Amino acid sequence: MAKNVLVLADVRRQKLRNVTLEMLAAANQVAAGGSVSVALLGSGVEALASGLGQAGADTVYVVDAPELENYTPDAYKKAFMEAVRATNPDVILMAHSAIGKDLAPVIATRLGAGQVSDIVGLEVSGDAITFTRPIYAGKAFTKVRVKKGTIVVTVRPNNLPPAEGDIAKAGTVNKLDVSFAPQDLATTVREIVQKASTGVDLSEAKIIVSGGRGVKSADGFKPLQELADVLGAAVGASRGACDAGYCDYALQIGQTGKVVTPDLYIACGISGAIQHLAGMSNSKVIVAINKDPEAPIFQVADYGIVGDLFEVVPMLTEEFKKALA
Repeated sequence: MAKNVLVLADVRRQKLRNVTLEMLAAANQVAAGGSVSVALLGSGVEALASGLGQAGADTVYVVDAPELENYTPDAYKKAFMEAVRATNPDVILMAHSAIGKDLAPVIATRLGAGQVSDIVGLEVSGDAITFTRPIYAGKAFTKVRVKKGTIVVTVRPNNLPPAEGDIAKAGTVNKLDVSFAPQDLATTVREIVQKASTGVDLSEAKIIVSGGRGVKSADGFKPLQELADVLGAAVGASRGACDAGYCDYALQIGQTGKVVTPDLYIACGISGAIQHLAGMSNSKVIVAINKDPEAPIFQVADYGIVGDLFEVVPMLTEEFKKALA
């Protein structure tokens, strides 16, 4: 049965994140011939609408307003609900990002809808959609199916497969005029302070080079950064490395940090505490480098190197330089 699917575009600094394209591929699978719409919210984002048709959107609903420059739940709820009214969706897809995790339950409550969070897979069989999501810090997976009504879903980035074949569509752009009353701006963001970052986005990186307490100091991350630069990778860290002051908490991967699923995860000097494994154990290929052959990280690694990371990592860097030259 054909369904109407609405996707909330995930935008950061006026750029679409890859998870938006992953959700559009999933939306076309779920729609099964129905309509696929995108809600594009923000300030200065209208120019992004034209490319969404090529990614599989039938219609793009744009709310471009200065009040949406920074995320606030009340303003985004009002803007997104206008797109909901315009599309009457059966399924709503959002990224399992800071915004999606906050907004999804707000929208689900408003619609009286069922919500499925942090999915890493889906299957469509006739009229039924079965979602797969991790539980127990990634140690197991559960299958979830909402029996009736609208479904609000958050999608973990870098897990759903990209579209196969050409699904380019018209991508008709409709601008929605939304006026914001004082009660819609009960929360205002006065300033955002963040560290400047020119590297690869950690949550969407295909390759991650990560360091733990074994790097011994902030300078110990330099060889990891050199390897990451050669591979076009992001640099991550365990909580132990962050707690020790070797790096910023923005790099933390684990149960209390970011959850990542890259194609390749290189763990350097990371013992493999359960909290860290919860954030990276679903990586497609895991390479562990550690001096301790009994380190728990080797139990989840596809490839293990027992040795000093300060000897092994520079050797890997040089070999990758040769291979990629």
